[in-house]
Amino acid sequence: TQRGGTPRGGTPRGGGTPRGGTTPMAVDEDARWLEWVTKQFESIAGDDKEIDLDEFKTALKVKESFFAERFFALFDSDGSSSISLEELLEALELLIHGSETDKLHFLFQVYDVDGSGSIDPDELRTVLKSCLRESAISLPEEKLDDLTLALFESADRDRSGAITFEELKAELETFPEVMENLTISAANWLKPPEVEQRRRRTPRYLTRAYWHNNSRKLLFLVLYALLSLLLFLGAVLQNRRGGAWFMVAKGCGQCLNFNCTFVMVLMLRRCLTWLRATWVVRVLPLDQNILLHQIVGYCILCFTLVHTTAHVFNFARLAQRGPFTLLEYLLTTRPGVGWVGGTASLTGVVLQAAICLMVLCSSTFVRRSGHFEVFYWSHLSYVWVWALLMVHCENFWKWFVVPGLVFLLEKIVGVAVSRMGGLYIVEVNLLPSKVTHLVIRRPQFFHFKPGDYVYINIPAIAKYEWHPFTISSAPEQPDSLWLHVRSMGQWTNRLYEYFRQLEGPAGGPSPSHVQVSSPSVGQISAKFAENHRFCNIKCYVDGPYGTPTRQIFASEHAVLIGAGIGITPFASILQSIMYRYRMRKQNCPKCSYSWCENIKDSEMKLRKVDFIWINRDQKSFEWFVSLLTKLEMDQADEEPEGRFLEMHMYMTSALSKNDMKAIGLQMALDLLAKKEKRDSITGLRTRTQPGRKVHVFYCGSPALAKVIKAQCEHFGFNFYKENF
Repeated sequence: TQRGGTPRGGTPRGGGTPRGGTTPMAVDEDARWLEWVTKQFESIAGDDKEIDLDEFKTALKVKESFFAERFFALFDSDGSSSISLEELLEALELLIHGSETDKLHFLFQVYDVDGSGSIDPDELRTVLKSCLRESAISLPEEKLDDLTLALFESADRDRSGAITFEELKAELETFPEVMENLTISAANWLKPPEVEQRRRRTPRYLTRAYWHNNSRKLLFLVLYALLSLLLFLGAVLQNRRGGAWFMVAKGCGQCLNFNCTFVMVLMLRRCLTWLRATWVVRVLPLDQNILLHQIVGYCILCFTLVHTTAHVFNFARLAQRGPFTLLEYLLTTRPGVGWVGGTASLTGVVLQAAICLMVLCSSTFVRRSGHFEVFYWSHLSYVWVWALLMVHCENFWKWFVVPGLVFLLEKIVGVAVSRMGGLYIVEVNLLPSKVTHLVIRRPQFFHFKPGDYVYINIPAIAKYEWHPFTISSAPEQPDSLWLHVRSMGQWTNRLYEYFRQLEGPAGGPSPSHVQVSSPSVGQISAKFAENHRFCNIKCYVDGPYGTPTRQIFASEHAVLIGAGIGITPFASILQSIMYRYRMRKQNCPKCSYSWCENIKDSEMKLRKVDFIWINRDQKSFEWFVSLLTKLEMDQADEEPEGRFLEMHMYMTSALSKNDMKAIGLQMALDLLAKKEKRDSITGLRTRTQPGRKVHVFYCGSPALAKVIKAQCEHFGFNFYKENF
């Protein structure tokens, strides 16, 4: 052990709690939970102070009524078909403070549906079927039979055809994590969600970890703010003879000259992609250019509002002294304000409206509500904004000329690259969760890095719209380019429906440029053939553009975490990793032994990859499983300790082992996975784990503990620290 640590087999020093004990915190939680249960009961129960089965089901809010009915029957000790508060509290008191045997007896009674004192295969099958429904897992009847048989054969040790209490207890003892969480699982089914959120967390922006992880961005924002302040003060001092409002207007105008140019610099994608390969990436927050673009956009809106307001007050002051009215100053060219025909006021009004519209239409509410096209078309008005700024301000062109030429050059190169050669979508797969897998014939000189993204235009869907998507194929794949598009908006939905409806609704002929694949019998399933199409549809691709994942091969150990469709960049990365892994793999010519050469170079420093994929439901795994299966097969002959790639799959809708409604199912899934060497949910060798609860255990420096704890609280992880 470490110096000052806990000896093996001993208990923590300094007032720590021995394993298996009950901490004061747990006692407080139980007391609060029982108090909540009492209030919940009293709010549901009527004048008779009892609740019936329907009211009990309403209170539980369970997906499957089987467990509600079993719990109700066990709580109804007098068999009156209703539960009193005394009966409920007596049962819950037993589940919380009873012995391990008491809790096991309760679990056994839940499974013993007919009350015969033993569990037969039909009862076990009924329980597992209800567990599947509770966890939103859909499996064929044959797989349910396999799960039932696996658990029953393992538990029925005397081969009597029934599982006794002693046999169930012995089986549970082979799953230590189930026994350790039995107290929690017995009570968690009625735990209120409010208890999980009772603690007020420190805002992430005030934590030390946030400042450490975002140091480059924060330093950049400080420098940006100082530069804006200097520009403002410089313009104010130069125009101090024009009055206070005129000084403010000129100060904001100078800041607008800079910001309306800088907002464009942040979107020079080709330049930023090139800079990612230089030392600049270690100094500037290039990975957060979109966020900075949004911040500068909001600053432009603020400066515009203050600039316009200051000019209005200044014009009001001039109107009191001169021959022109306020409206003439604002809406006409008669006062001659501006360097091009006195149009500064008119162009200012139009600019104000255009900028407000652009900011409004680029808000998260608009973009994420399925109206991406509103954002897209309104944002194209930046061309008119720059043109009006040239007329509005005599000095704007000085700020704009160099970045504007670079921007124009990028656009010309983008158009040339996207139109070079004939690009065609040659294959389409309609995958579960409304994901469209596009296979594009790869151009000869199209080079990209894993994780890069492209803009794609499909005239058959929308002639003038370009949308960005991550490339999900590996650079080592020479002939094709993959894109996986999740249907989440108007354009993506039109794309999915376009290919879904290509085959006639009643088996009619398909359009001439699309051919539905006709796979050989026994090679491709009917479902795959139905959703798989070969085609020849024209498209245009602009890119590739770099992302932060370009740095992955510079590390020795990488952890990839994806949620849902967020897996797409890792699809390319994982394939590229395995291509490189195969190139280094060596086979002995005299035996079946194989190994991977341990050579470090600038192209591939990776030695270990942990891949974590979190999905809400079972269907979300289906569209990516085929690729993961291939990756697993590449490592099939490797020992667990020697595997280059480790996969960790989580399904958040599935109930975990610390929930009584899922204990049997998770045990059966574990047993069947060991027997078949394949997960029943995904078909992979990697076992899909329920839930997303992460427990972090730490022992060491208190200073480091604070940092780790702050990160755990931010991500909702449970943090445990040994006490000495």
